[in-house]
Amino acid sequence: MPADYYDVLGVKKGASEDEIKKAYRKLARQYHPDRNPGDKQAEAKFKELQQAYDVLSDKKKRAQYDQFGTAGPEAGFGGFGGHPGAGGTTFRWQTGDGAEFDPSDILNQVFGGGLGGAGFGRRARGGARARQAPPAEAYETEVTIPFTTAALGGSIDLRIDGRELTVKVPAGMEDGKKLRLQGQAPGGGDLEVVIHIQPHPYFRREGNDIILEVPLSLPEAVLGTKVDVPTLDGTHLSVKIPPGTSSGTRLRLRNRGIKGGDQYIETKVVVPAPKDDRSRELIEELARLNPQNPRAGLGWS
Repeated sequence: MPADYYDVLGVKKGASEDEIKKAYRKLARQYHPDRNPGDKQAEAKFKELQQAYDVLSDKKKRAQYDQFGTAGPEAGFGGFGGHPGAGGTTFRWQTGDGAEFDPSDILNQVFGGGLGGAGFGRRARGGARARQAPPAEAYETEVTIPFTTAALGGSIDLRIDGRELTVKVPAGMEDGKKLRLQGQAPGGGDLEVVIHIQPHPYFRREGNDIILEVPLSLPEAVLGTKVDVPTLDGTHLSVKIPPGTSSGTRLRLRNRGIKGGDQYIETKVVVPAPKDDRSRELIEELARLNPQNPRAGLGWS
């Protein structure tokens, strides 16, 4: 007795399209010949899964299968009549309400076209139609790559179903984006690689710009200085900090970011606490000689 397609996929008759797809993907990976070399039972199970999914994933085929099963439409119809057709007689079934349809269309879909001409007097075109296998499912995997590889581009190695793959990452790759590799998934489908990016210890990204926070001492911020800073490609540059630089000031290094973007030096002034009375006197004297109100002009001050 032919297997019930719902039982083959392990789902209920009222299962949604998404439930059917998930069940097929799970079982297809389990019984795929690449994972079970030489196992005839697994190979037969895999073919059975494909046949079941081919029918249940197609709304029209599924509706016909739910109504007739694999036994065909003999039961449940009021009668049939013959109509002349090209090359012979085309039989059409008649329902109780008088509607007619060609039963060979149903059988061709359920049985893959093997009864297309001989059983119902239709002229075969080039022989029986071959069943089309369902399209191979896409396979999704995730990988975390270094910050600089995502920014500058490079290659990463993946192991998929026992195979080693080298994947090229384009410059400027963003977190959560996907790379699609055609025909590289188990079963011959497309492989989708979801990219996650490791945070960098000191760079951060804003679009195609790179931000580097640079701490400054109070004297450096007040008097100005030069600071050697790293860039994305591994080189170092000497950056001039102008006198009177405040925290949050950004200094731009052109074309040192991602794909033509810039790198910004974001300053952070680190203020010391007075260690003794003399230090406090000097700071108070500095305040008297350089009076300022940093909150002047604010709406709430």
